[in-house]
Amino acid sequence: MRPFTQLQAVGCPLSLSGVDTDQIIPARFMKRSRAEGYGGYLLHDLRFDAGGAARADFPLNAPTYQGAQVLVARRNFGSGSSREAAVYALVDYGIRCVVAPSFGDIFASNAVNNGLLPATVSEPDGEALLAALEAQAGPMQVDLEACRVRIGALDVAFAVDPVWRTKLLNGWDDIDLTTSHAAAIAAFVAGDRARRPWALPRTTVGKPD
Repeated sequence: MRPFTQLQAVGCPLSLSGVDTDQIIPARFMKRSRAEGYGGYLLHDLRFDAGGAARADFPLNAPTYQGAQVLVARRNFGSGSSREAAVYALVDYGIRCVVAPSFGDIFASNAVNNGLLPATVSEPDGEALLAALEAQAGPMQVDLEACRVRIGALDVAFAVDPVWRTKLLNGWDDIDLTTSHAAAIAAFVAGDRARRPWALPRTTVGKPD
């Protein structure tokens, strides 16, 4: 994954709460190969009508929010089932950060493992960000090093799990995170062997007894 440190990009307001993973990507699209890309199915039933026409009143369809890489929503974003395809849809569309007062736990974990930042803000700050984006579309700045989100003069703090922050800043997956502690792991193994030599398996001609 590419590291996430700072991002300046178009932000899009999604003034909805409880957007669940089935809304983020309806289950009927999950039979398709990931190689095809899931971005076209992001929030499909909200973005398009029954005939497949784009809804003019949906923010992601508005010309002012084209190319958005940040999505600002209300509480409980990503609730529902654990489908990782919901994160794929966001990432494949080009979203690199979702800002909301709260997230579904599994969704947030899946997000980090795919390089997507789930930035948690207070509800008042979330409403202020939504109002700013709705009043005038413009670039947002997301600073993971400082844990701040900025739109013009509006500057608010966000929270993210410290381990997740480390992974995102470095572009690490879980294996990378583990190997970053290789020296400490090796030191523990050496010390444990010295403290408990009796715990090591005995070998005969290179094979355990």
